[in-house]
Order: sequence, then structure tokens, then C-alpha cells
Amino acid sequence: MILAAARTWMVICLLATTGLAASPEHFARQDPAVTTAPSTQPERPKIYDESADAKEQIASALARAKKENRRVLIQWGANWCSWCHLLHETCEKQPSVKRKLLYEYDVVLVDIGRWDKNIDLARQYDANFKGAGVPYLTVLDADGNVIANQETSSLEAKIEGKDGHDPQKVVDFLTRHQASYPYAGAVLGEALRQAAATNRRVFVHFGAPWCGWCHRLEDWLARPEIAKALEKDFVEVKIDTDRMIGGAELLLGYRESTRGGIPWFAFLGPDGKKIVTSDGPEGNIGCPYTDEEISAFGVILRRARNSLTDEEVEALLTSLRAGRDKK
Repeated sequence: MILAAARTWMVICLLATTGLAASPEHFARQDPAVTTAPSTQPERPKIYDESADAKEQIASALARAKKENRRVLIQWGANWCSWCHLLHETCEKQPSVKRKLLYEYDVVLVDIGRWDKNIDLARQYDANFKGAGVPYLTVLDADGNVIANQETSSLEAKIEGKDGHDPQKVVDFLTRHQASYPYAGAVLGEALRQAAATNRRVFVHFGAPWCGWCHRLEDWLARPEIAKALEKDFVEVKIDTDRMIGGAELLLGYRESTRGGIPWFAFLGPDGKKIVTSDGPEGNIGCPYTDEEISAFGVILRRARNSLTDEEVEALLTSLRAGRDKK
């Protein structure tokens, strides 16, 4: 132990003489094998899932990003890494960073173990965290192409006596590499074109990243069995009122009112004309949840359908009830 500590001190002194000095804690994040003084702080909760399949995690994130026109942010690190926890805290607790991630990124925390896990995956993305240390960031586009690799020491807050990351630096990095916003009219126009070509109708729903009920509706629509059932009659498309150019205006044009919340949806003919909307006698049903809202959604589906059977409509309603009752 004495020899190990001596070797560690010699390395730190050597770094100091070459202008590459770092604090013992900063050095330890580069190599978990370095012996450091026992910590008196309580053990941090694990933020990296050490049993997860990182390839599956990234594949799922890419699928979500593709649907939502976002990027995937990989945070390479480990539960033993205090700087990984500090970056995670910045992402979770700093409002500007939290909002940017919510709007623009699907985040995956990939465990590197003791520098011996997911090495092939890191090599695939040219993520040189062994050379740069962790946490280390990789940005992917929705097709899985690398947009950027980033060491995080340059994102740290240079405040004496306080470790952490500078929220503005993190936001600036994320902003530089976020996806461009599409035009809402063009997105809807493509859905209408597909509907006309396949003798279907368009199920357009409007939402925003901050809207929990929007996410709940979108999660239901993304379930494979639901998507398969609905695609028989409909081309499903989401218009993001915050992240699509002209999204809020398109919602107002179809809704013809600023009253009511989101999600709001409409079933359209291939010509773009409304067949039926989520507005009913009691107002916008949004994401169907109560028995009354689910029943109203059934009425809407039956008005909008081309070939869905009563049994298929009822199966969709049953899945909504089952999902609600599990909560």
C-alpha cells in the first residue's frame, strides 16, 4: 500500500512539473485503480445500469430519436466515477441543461466498468474515453452516425474549491449539435401524401416535450401492437408545437381556438380536411384516460375508420384501460 501510494504521488508530481497537474480526485476519475483516501461521504446512488445491454439501450434511443427528430447523447462513465455523478447532477438539477436534454436528446448512460466494458462499442463510435477520461460524451444523429465526441474537462466550472460542470458550457455544447427543426406543414404534407397513396386517413396529434400527457399518448401509440392496428386505416403523425417551425400555428389553424390543452388530435382525410377531432361536448379528451374519455375515443375511432372492425376498435380501447389500471 505504501509503495502504491508513493507511485501515485510520483505520478502526480510528474504531472505537475509538466504543466498537466490535476487534483487527486480529478486524477482518480482517469484511473479507478489509483488509491485514494477513504471517503467520508455517503455512497452515491447508482446512475449507470451495470447489467444493461448498451447496444440495446442505444438502439431504443435511436428509434425514439428518429420518431421525434432528436439526437442521442451517450454519456460514457461508471458508478465509481465522482465526476460522472457531478455531470449527472448538472443534467438533472440545472434547469437550462435539463430543458435542453428534454427537448433535444435521448440520453443513454453507458457503463464502462473498470475501463473494460463496452470497449468495442466505444471503438465503433470513436469514443476515446480511455485517453480523455470519463465522463465522456458522444452525440449521434437518429441514423446512428457520430455527430460529435467530447471530453468533459473543458466543460467543467473553473471555481476554486468547488467541483462541477458549467451549465452554460454544457448547454452550448448541446445546442451546437442538436437537430434542425423541420417545418410542421411539410411534415403533415408528407403524411397526407402517404395517406392519399395508400387509401388511408391521417391521425395527427399535437404535443410538446414538456407535456406529460402527450408523452403518455405517444408511448401508447408507439407500442408495436397499437401501431400495427392503427396503420391499417391511418398514417399517424406528431406535430411538435415547440420544436417544429409553424407547429403552434398549424394547431391553431385546425383547432380554430386557443382554448384547451394538449395533446390535441384530429383525423383528417387525404385532402387535409377534418373528419373528427378530440374536442367533444366536455372539451378536449387529450390522452384518453377516464372511462368517459376512452368511450369518447371509441366513438371518434368509429367515425374516422375505413376498415377497422368493431372488435379491433374495442381491443384498442381495452389496451387503454389496461395501461391506465397498471399505473
